[in-house]
Amino acid sequence: MSRCRKMFFKIFTSIFLVILLSINVQSFAADGEALFKANCASCHKVDKDFTGPALKGWKDRVPADGWIYKWMANPAEQTDAYATALKAKWKPTIMTNFPQLKKEDIDGILKYIDDWAPPVAPTGATGQADGSGDSLLFGILTLVLAVIAFILLQVNSSLRKLSDDKEGVLRPEPVPVYKNKTYLMMGVLLLFALGGYYTINGAIGLGRMQNYQPEQPIYYSHKVHAGTNQISCLYCHGGAQDSKQASIPSVSQCMNCHKAINKYEGPDELVKEDGTAVDGTAEIQKLYDYAGWNATTKTYNPDTNNDGIADGAKPIEWIKVHNLPDHVYFNHSQHIKVGKQQCQTCHGNIQEMPEVYQFSTLSMGWCINCHRETKVDFYNKENATGNKYYSIYEKFHKDIKSGKMDSVTVENIGGTECQKCHY
Repeated sequence: MSRCRKMFFKIFTSIFLVILLSINVQSFAADGEALFKANCASCHKVDKDFTGPALKGWKDRVPADGWIYKWMANPAEQTDAYATALKAKWKPTIMTNFPQLKKEDIDGILKYIDDWAPPVAPTGATGQADGSGDSLLFGILTLVLAVIAFILLQVNSSLRKLSDDKEGVLRPEPVPVYKNKTYLMMGVLLLFALGGYYTINGAIGLGRMQNYQPEQPIYYSHKVHAGTNQISCLYCHGGAQDSKQASIPSVSQCMNCHKAINKYEGPDELVKEDGTAVDGTAEIQKLYDYAGWNATTKTYNPDTNNDGIADGAKPIEWIKVHNLPDHVYFNHSQHIKVGKQQCQTCHGNIQEMPEVYQFSTLSMGWCINCHRETKVDFYNKENATGNKYYSIYEKFHKDIKSGKMDSVTVENIGGTECQKCHY
């Protein structure tokens, strides 16, 4: 192998190793974020207290010697002073066990927490998030290094030719780059790898609508209703507890409150995602138009055609945000009433969303992981607590009593079987 070719392979190998290292580091951080959102985000926030304590600065608070791993595996068994004080502060809530998380998974979550920084809104249309800016810089540097390597190879080839001509050494003409089989093969493999990567990611993402946020006929802020005013989700979406569908509240249900509330006087200014200010009072007037309500006389419009509906009244054509494929069966009451899941498990911190968007991927893998990790409210015969539906699982009762199992997950009762969601 010629000196030129050896040098090329050394440079190529160095660049390849740098790229692999970068991808591994980014993947590790991404895995930590994904694990945090899947296991921790429903109860914890990084920067402030939520259902549980804020996690930022955890290292300065917890005891040493791997205490955090023991705590995440089984909080109930930890009886040291710090654990006792933590339980007393947040009682009666106690943290869920996560025995399925490996040490490297926990390390990924903790690294994500340590590296977390408050998101900075872009100053203009061309603003980029920190991650995309770093990726662009890395790409530019890689391209520059590749160009330099190519130039050095050409310089080396020219110098060798001059030296041979001076010394009278006859060598065969070098193979041009575009005819060199080694270079062509490496180029084909690189294109194949890049094409495969983007094709697979594109195929996996088909039909998924994470972060989908349509503009609705009326600007409706969950942050104002569920957050500031503490209106229960089940007041508007009562079907979530008792039926398959969560249901959208009717116009008359909205009017139960807005007959009296005819102007927005909230503490926070209403702003759309693009920074446009919203007139809350004008949005309430849109509701009145849909309801056929006269805000001046505080009465509904007359029903001149005797169809039982006030003149001018019509349903609000809300745009559906969360869509599942037709072949997927999902029952809200089974998750809310039986599984005792919070709305935030699937919908994110909806009480903080000015405009609703799809928080989760709602992919099959996302659902299966949740079923593998979520513990059921298993019936306890000794103190008659829990869901009696699960009293039929005698085997699990015996395994828990004998110490073979410490809890029962949805997967254990068939939650990952295909026919549970596809039939």
